[in-house]
Amino acid sequence: MLPSLIRIGILCVALLVSCSPEDSDDHEVVFHYNQHNNITSLDPAFAKSQNNIWAVNHIYSTLVQLDDSLNIQPALADSWSVSDDAMTYTFYLRDSVFFHTHPCFRQGGTRKVVSSDVEYSFKRLIDSRINAPGSWIFLDKVEGPESFQSMADSVFTLTLKQPFGPLLSLLSMQYCSIIPEEAVDYYGREFYRNPVGTGPFYFLRWVDNEGLFLKRNDDYYEWQQMGPTTNVELVRTSFIGERSIALMELINGRIDFFSGVESSYINNILEANGTKRKEFITVDFIKAPFLNFEYLGINPDAQGAHPLLKQRQFRQALNWAVDRKEMLKTLRNDIGVPANAGVIPKGLPAYDPAKVVGYDYDPDKALTLLSSFDPVMTGQELVLHTSKDYLDLTTYVSRQWENIGLNPRIEVMESATLRDAMRNGEVALFRASWIADYPDGESFLSMFYSRYPAPPNYTQFKNVNFDELYTKALAIADPDKKVTIYQEMDRILVEQAPVVFLFYDEVALFADAGIEGISKNALNLLQVKNLQVK
Repeated sequence: MLPSLIRIGILCVALLVSCSPEDSDDHEVVFHYNQHNNITSLDPAFAKSQNNIWAVNHIYSTLVQLDDSLNIQPALADSWSVSDDAMTYTFYLRDSVFFHTHPCFRQGGTRKVVSSDVEYSFKRLIDSRINAPGSWIFLDKVEGPESFQSMADSVFTLTLKQPFGPLLSLLSMQYCSIIPEEAVDYYGREFYRNPVGTGPFYFLRWVDNEGLFLKRNDDYYEWQQMGPTTNVELVRTSFIGERSIALMELINGRIDFFSGVESSYINNILEANGTKRKEFITVDFIKAPFLNFEYLGINPDAQGAHPLLKQRQFRQALNWAVDRKEMLKTLRNDIGVPANAGVIPKGLPAYDPAKVVGYDYDPDKALTLLSSFDPVMTGQELVLHTSKDYLDLTTYVSRQWENIGLNPRIEVMESATLRDAMRNGEVALFRASWIADYPDGESFLSMFYSRYPAPPNYTQFKNVNFDELYTKALAIADPDKKVTIYQEMDRILVEQAPVVFLFYDEVALFADAGIEGISKNALNLLQVKNLQVK
């Protein structure tokens, strides 16, 4: 029998919409998944969050891509070469990739992808008039638009200011998807709602707060020889805001998949040790490493900041006071790994708790550090900002701080408002996370490079030694040497404590038991192109 909370919830969602007749017929195979946040843009330059990234990934393609083991694989480019000085990359494009059929092309047809499309897409990404969130990926890496050059229809070059080892991984990001200029001209400001790409699915329609509908692109370049590798013909994304309700919909057979866990329902489907409860035979639970670092950011220079946040020992005390193991057991049924080895998470080569020794739970050490400060100062209100989705986590941490004599107060904000406040330096202590944009430790260390704005440097951290090591690491090709420098940088972050280290996340996927081929990649990137729906 289903737990009572779920039985009641199923009745509450009986009126939720399903795929409408105009989007599907009885013979089409539909894959229906949920995002708990609405999609805000289908323009790749604005693919800054998972809800947008997944959708963009279905519709568009990049020069290179990552497999489930996070190795670089060909995509629109079937090969490439790198100059001896590691500053110029030359990409050789496939000769048989076509954009989705669309009225923006002559006579409502299509056309072949050429290198000038790559040049246009990258120049547009860094165009200040677009003000794209993705523009930061080329910041300090290229001189400007002249760094992107179409040499021939099938040859594209990218020239760097200085070597950047993770470039190929960076180019696999959805920000770097290739778009046709005709579509941008055709739709103008409405392009973000009307995507035209080369990916395995093409756009049908997007209804705010209801769903996104995509159709299989049988002309997808990877399928030209052997045919589609999925039997999915229609992809629908719904936007059920509460994951507990999404779980009920999955159990009731109304959706096929969603990602993520919350304390509001986790005990209804998972045992305390993180395994699925036996009665849920129609649901598969998949857990895997996830390159996501969860933390509390500290910006001591924000207006209204607690005065002691400027003191390293105070920030260290905040870290020693948190029992991360108990937090994960209590709130997440042991899904996740305590962040006890810096900011680089488990799953990357630089992660090594023996070489980067972080914070365990030691309230006595926290009290010793606090004893050097005036009790009047430590007793001042310490405001911690969060969104409602993470209220349980911040409540847990604040109670632990109360146990060492601090005076925390939680302020709940809307997610978008909190992100704006973090970016503008208006909050001093805030819950945040950083998901790897590409599988390299640099993606996490970039959050603390002083020349970068927010994002990624939400804490506005500044450290001369860290900056020098960051610049040095970018020019190193040898992976072992690079890992050594990454670990040295991570040790600086542990010592300076610009964040409260919480945990390294794990992918938690819930799928209908009839779905085969779910990706288990550490970037938690949904790939529908290989799914089989029974």
